[in-house]
Amino acid sequence: MDPAFGLGYLAHNAKEEIYMSAHGTPVPMTSRKSGPLSGEANVPGDKSISHRSLILGAMAVGNTKIHGLLEGRDVMDTAKAMRAFGATVTDHGDAHWTVQGVGVGGFCEPEDVIDCGNSGTGVRLIIGAMATHAITATFTGDASLNGRPMARVTDPIALFGATAHGRTGGRLPMTIIGAKDPVPVQYRVPMPSAQVKSAVLLAGLNAPGETVVIEKEATRDHTERMLKGFGADIKVEDTDEGRVITLKGYPELAPQTIVVPRDPSSAAFPVCAALICAGSDVLVPNIGLNPTRAGLFATLRDMGADLTYENERIEGGEPVADLRARFSPDMKGIKVPSERAASMIDEYPVLSVVASFAQGQTVMRGVKELRVKESDRIDAMATGLRANGMSVEDGEDWWIVDGRGISDVPGGGHCETHLDHRIAMSFMILGMGSNEPVRIDDGGPIVTSFPIFEDLMAQLGASITRDDR
Repeated sequence: MDPAFGLGYLAHNAKEEIYMSAHGTPVPMTSRKSGPLSGEANVPGDKSISHRSLILGAMAVGNTKIHGLLEGRDVMDTAKAMRAFGATVTDHGDAHWTVQGVGVGGFCEPEDVIDCGNSGTGVRLIIGAMATHAITATFTGDASLNGRPMARVTDPIALFGATAHGRTGGRLPMTIIGAKDPVPVQYRVPMPSAQVKSAVLLAGLNAPGETVVIEKEATRDHTERMLKGFGADIKVEDTDEGRVITLKGYPELAPQTIVVPRDPSSAAFPVCAALICAGSDVLVPNIGLNPTRAGLFATLRDMGADLTYENERIEGGEPVADLRARFSPDMKGIKVPSERAASMIDEYPVLSVVASFAQGQTVMRGVKELRVKESDRIDAMATGLRANGMSVEDGEDWWIVDGRGISDVPGGGHCETHLDHRIAMSFMILGMGSNEPVRIDDGGPIVTSFPIFEDLMAQLGASITRDDR
């Protein structure tokens, strides 16, 4: 296997397993204490940018080329959805894809139900994109996605004139009837959510006049950056009332060539593993460091982690660098600034693992969004950490981990992942540094975002096994 961990080969084989493992028989896994981790960790492409590349490529006129697309199940479901709405989406191998778009307003009505699997990002963005087309579409997902709230998206698309009919509590399966005569909208996002903001902006593409989104706290801005790259007339201003984003409707989006940076949320796992495994030195090349996504790395540095950025640069409008992580035995617990939550919301589970190996308390507040992710991530992590000998306090929008230091985390517990890929991977990282192995009930969902996780971590020197092998 080549120095890049055979990424293309592994991704190809992962695609063959994606639909079998994510909905099929559980895959119990065990992680054991690891020696030094070393080498390059070529993590997959950024999931947020991959979703948006496919959707905006489908709404452009012409052929969009995407290099480095994440080929996890979530993104593959978005690719299938774009085909269902009329775009031609082609896999050329080695994470190179093309999208022949149908233009703004060109979506056709799908012939079948759109299954978005486990992807909250995918379903919410797609609902936004189709909501201002005079078509009807029905959406569903796996057990986890079908339990997640959709009102946060269906409320604003109703302002455009779309209607939604779903299960009690605004849950999937759900049928969306797009607006026949959409109107422009001014919408103040009630919670920090890049998904909601992006859904409104995508809906605004096929509405007349100007659609305005106001967010009190800045969230990941990949949609704004990419809309500008595709040729949309979009303006972003920081004002006293928050960040104001103004989009003019009915643009003709031009096809793009997109190089997807590697996903900082996926990079979090080999990075955090290197910090807690003695003697480790891991380089993660080409990581996206968009300031709305890099909160974890700032937090780890505040804790005393040995993290350095090398070869910092701009690629495709996004800041990128090579990130080096080394064993950090003297990390301290901190109070994570609550205003940082939006820039690292998906990374709190693995941060709580690192906090276990730090000295003193790590306090995480302002994170109630974690209660409505693929699982209730606060409860899942608190319960699993306690099962592994840790002291954890938690409330509605906060939790506190009492760190035991680098060599005193007991481990030995069995953890439920609740069909959540980030919970599964976080507990696998815990087992690499704890004194006893850590087991999870199901690692199958990992393929939704990081299909080469097991192979990549093994190449670095980690010991993760499937208990059914």
